Amino acid sequence: MIWEKLIECKDEIINIFDDKATEYNEPGLDHFNTADGGWINRVWRNDSIRRAHIDVVDARDSKGLWMMHVCIFPDLKNPAPIYGFDVIAGKNKMTGAFHDFSPSADPDHPMIQGYFESVEHFVPEKQRELPEWARNIFTGKMLAAGNVKSEEESTEIIRIAIDNLKAYFDEVGVTQGEGDPAIVQACQDYYCHNQQQNPHTPSVMKSLGLPEDDVDTFCKDMLFPKLNK
Repeated sequence: MIWEKLIECKDEIINIFDDKATEYNEPGLDHFNTADGGWINRVWRNDSIRRAHIDVVDARDSKGLWMMHVCIFPDLKNPAPIYGFDVIAGKNKMTGAFHDFSPSADPDHPMIQGYFESVEHFVPEKQRELPEWARNIFTGKMLAAGNVKSEEESTEIIRIAIDNLKAYFDEVGVTQGEGDPAIVQACQDYYCHNQQQNPHTPSVMKSLGLPEDDVDTFCKDMLFPKLNK
């Protein structure tokens, strides 16, 4: 069952975050954690990363869906790319899986080339078309797969995302101190601005039974929060 694989993936991501960074309490974020574990939000940071966020919505019992969002923003003195991995899945398939090292202040950062090599031989059975807001911020080699039914394809997507997460933490510190904070912040805010144009994220979260007002606030202030508001 795809859910079991994704929950194992989520646990591995949290273990990597715990090993490579320090979890902290971000003001306001705890409001978006439910007591029953149906909505989970946690954040970490280290010297090279200002925010590593995992967001999980578990609506398997009520809606037959499970959703995870992972996003890592480098420190403002670091021009490294932004790590992203998003997946939504029903019982027997991923309806969407997305992964990228999105450019920040250095579009030719060596970590992006490493990402390109990691997805070089992966061809999704169904390629998801990207809207304009996504094309503004993602690389031309973003992993964007839809209707993932085969065990082989789902396993490969998870493997790529986990391997790249490990590589990200291993390599992100190399360019720490090489970024202009004003430029890096502008690039990260541009990424967040475009992500906030995605109408599907809030609509899916609301369809999973989360309160509408909470979802609107969450998507603006917690999911992709601009530093310059």
